[in-house]
Formats: sequence, structure tokens, C-alpha cells
Amino acid sequence: MNTSQVAKLLGVSPKTVQRWVKQLNLQMERNELGHYLFTDEDINTLRDIKDQLNQGILFHEVKVAEKKSPRKGIMKTEAAESDPDFDELLQKIAELDQKVNSKADSVVSYQLLQHRREIEELNERIAELEAKIESFEKQKDKQPAQHPLVFDHIKAPKKQKRRNLISSIFSF
Repeated sequence: MNTSQVAKLLGVSPKTVQRWVKQLNLQMERNELGHYLFTDEDINTLRDIKDQLNQGILFHEVKVAEKKSPRKGIMKTEAAESDPDFDELLQKIAELDQKVNSKADSVVSYQLLQHRREIEELNERIAELEAKIESFEKQKDKQPAQHPLVFDHIKAPKKQKRRNLISSIFSF
């Protein structure tokens, strides 16, 4: 049984079962994902722990019965290692992984080339603009300001006073 099934059977939360196993250093079997697998003997041990706690015994004083058969802690695997279908599946996964990595590398390379081309175009455009600015500055230095600016004779409009909010509302 798994942790949640045992927790339902005992009437406690799965976290409580996990805490009991960890803090009392109970040797439980685990599957390939690291989840606990409980046998009938394990469930009886956990029931005994729950009964002791319900009787008012402090957690650090709980007595745990010795197991009859010591476990070696071997993890169960669902697929046999010598299964040809499993080997073929692993090979296909490896091939797909290699193809995905190759495709990702080629996409990134293409993007880098595109970015490099765009940066070179921008640098050329900047160089052109700098050349134009220099030519305008040279023209400005050669021709002193002989003519007044066209807009110098136009006066700025006067600022209108803001009307009072109430008078503006009533003056349609």
C-alpha cells in the first residue's frame, strides 16, 4: 500500500505517516520514485504507534516493535532490465533526444546569424548618420549665421487666464 492509502486506513494525514516513518527511523521499502510501500507488518507497526499516541504517550517515548524480517531496501522496478521492448524504447528516446538537441542547436545558430546581420546593418546606418552629422557641422562652421531665423519675428501667443470653474460652467 502507498502512504495515502495507509493514512486513510489509520485515519491520519499522509504527512503524519511520513513524519512517523522519518522521526522514528522506521525502515520502510520504497519504490523507484522514492515513495513508501507499506506491508501488513508495517501497517500494524503504524497502528501500534497511533494507539500509543492516543493513550497519551509522548512521541519521543513511543516504543517501536522490531521487525521479524529485515529488509534490504531494494527498489522495485516496473520494467525488466533485459526486456527487448524496454531497450528499444530507451533507444528511441535517446534518438529523439539527440534530434531535439540538434534542432535546437540549428535554430539557435540561425538566430545568432540573423542577429549578427541586423547588428551589422545597424552599425552601417550609425556610421552613415555620423558622417551626415559631421558634414552638417562643417557646413555650419563655414557659414556663420547671416540670416535671422524665420520665426524670430513671430511673438509667442499670450497665455489665456484660466476662468473660474464655476463661471465657466454657467457661461454657456
